Amino acid sequence: MRAIPRDPSPDSTLAFLLDGYRFISTRCDRYGSDVFQTRLLFEPTICLRGAEAARIFYDTERFQRSGAIPGRAQKSLFGVDGVQVLDGAAHRVRKRLLLSLMTPDRTGEVADRFGQRWRSAVDDWARRGTVVLHDEVAELLCRTACEWVGIPLPEKEAPLRTADLTAMIKGPAAVGPTYWRGRRARRRGERWVGGWLDAVRAGACRTPAGSGLQVIGEHREPDGRLLDRKVAAVELLNLLRPMVAVSRYIAFAALALHRQPRWRDRLRDSDEDVELFVQEVRRFFPFFPAAAALVRRDFDWAGYHFPRGRRVLLDVYGTNRDPRLWPRPGVFDPDRFRNWRGSPFTFIPQGGGDHLLGHRCPGEWLTIDLMKVAVAAMTRWMTYEVPAQDLRVDGMPAGVHSGMILSAVRPAAARPPPDAPMAVPSTASSHGTLRGMAGAFLLLTEPC
Repeated sequence: MRAIPRDPSPDSTLAFLLDGYRFISTRCDRYGSDVFQTRLLFEPTICLRGAEAARIFYDTERFQRSGAIPGRAQKSLFGVDGVQVLDGAAHRVRKRLLLSLMTPDRTGEVADRFGQRWRSAVDDWARRGTVVLHDEVAELLCRTACEWVGIPLPEKEAPLRTADLTAMIKGPAAVGPTYWRGRRARRRGERWVGGWLDAVRAGACRTPAGSGLQVIGEHREPDGRLLDRKVAAVELLNLLRPMVAVSRYIAFAALALHRQPRWRDRLRDSDEDVELFVQEVRRFFPFFPAAAALVRRDFDWAGYHFPRGRRVLLDVYGTNRDPRLWPRPGVFDPDRFRNWRGSPFTFIPQGGGDHLLGHRCPGEWLTIDLMKVAVAAMTRWMTYEVPAQDLRVDGMPAGVHSGMILSAVRPAAARPPPDAPMAVPSTASSHGTLRGMAGAFLLLTEPC
């Protein structure tokens, strides 16, 4: 076996936080290898990049998720004992539970409700004149998600719940006050949804049949016991929080429209171009930097030895920008998806491999549909200007620094009425090919 190239730093945690999304790719280029080892949080860690690395990483016989995600991420972002940290039969049972909520008809309703809320919001934005798009969309998504899962959300409560779900997303990669806000938001969120779970189990409230609140609240494990209340709260938040996170992708889409104004005219008239544009936003902009797993048992690959129990990180962002897979990866070019037929290992913004049995997230279809609604809204239902602001993409998780400020917002003359049914722009070939890989199901917006 060849020795895996080793980064000489005693510990690379600070470098990872500083270099962010380019940490793995930069060192892969430095060592001329798609594999290198380092230390993160003082633990030996192997880092991988590329399609073949993704193919190995998402092999559930070789890797496990249990024990791979640091406790600080579970205590703010994911929650303890959620689907993201399960393996084997336990993972399949939990995923089947969540998949039962994600039929195309139900998720189509989500996109429809989101579109209606956006159209209604445009009038309010026009009265105010200037808005921070990320913040406004996050609240629209929060309201839509709560309605979808069956949790009543009073008007005055929506800003608090949106802020808490957003804080959970920001928490794990932060230190100091931001991290602790994420921890507090997690505790408050679990108490909030836990109260609704208690009410459902006690028969004290009515919730729509088949809603997330009803299905998770009444779910029984294989041994006949109700799902543990705390775990049920974690999984219910796993339906809400990822939807709010889509606001980051939508802000990236607005930034791409600002930087590529020629696409605005194309997107007004072509549903296929909306699809291509959304896919390129997902490839081009950073969302998840890496995915983590532990080696399940000793194995050899590409001349390297992977010892049992070793933590491994797959470079998600770097694989989506690998020049061997994506010509001119630093150029925003939606047309690259026009004849693309899809691969579960070359395009991995929300995980790779098999959607149904592995840890790739089928919820990317819901993400795509929500983004398509947003792109249609920004190009067909409203007009606006982009004033001078800080448009850097930074942070981890990354976002537009200013939140994407829009001014002079006005409804477009041809905007549909707020209560009109929302037809998500039709599916193009790349989406259809990938949906075929996933079956008819959807899940969360992060790998699970």
